[in-house]
Amino acid sequence: MSTIYLHQQTTLTPEQYVQGLTDFGPNRSKLFGNSADEYLKVHHRGHTEADVTEGSGGIWERLHYDWSDLKRVVLTTTDSNVWGETSRHTYTFTRQPNGTTDIDVVVIRKGKNFKGRILGFVLGTIGRRVLERAFKNSVIAIESRNASGELTESTA
Repeated sequence: MSTIYLHQQTTLTPEQYVQGLTDFGPNRSKLFGNSADEYLKVHHRGHTEADVTEGSGGIWERLHYDWSDLKRVVLTTTDSNVWGETSRHTYTFTRQPNGTTDIDVVVIRKGKNFKGRILGFVLGTIGRRVLERAFKNSVIAIESRNASGELTESTA
């Protein structure tokens, strides 16, 4: 099992980042590079939770998104071709006095098969940079979208 800690400071409010995080509309891959549009399937979406399958490059997972507390958003893996049920992403948001927001993410990856165990090991070592870059890029993309006022149908 690999546990990866990520941190990013942003000009976004927690609500703005969560709005991007929970935008399951077309072109989600522009915000989250590891979520290819052809894998995306929204099984259910409520006001503060969703059941979504997403992935890329032959790796997919079904996630339960819970954003009922905008200070802490949890994505729990409920099914996957490589990740076990204890896999998750936990986003914690801390507003700073200067108007920025600190986003801390804990990614837990437990492989459920050989491929998952190898990928978990790689992510926990040299692959951490890939996750850091993807996270940073998502923050930049959501900041850019927010600055332009662009909303998709699923976020409006």
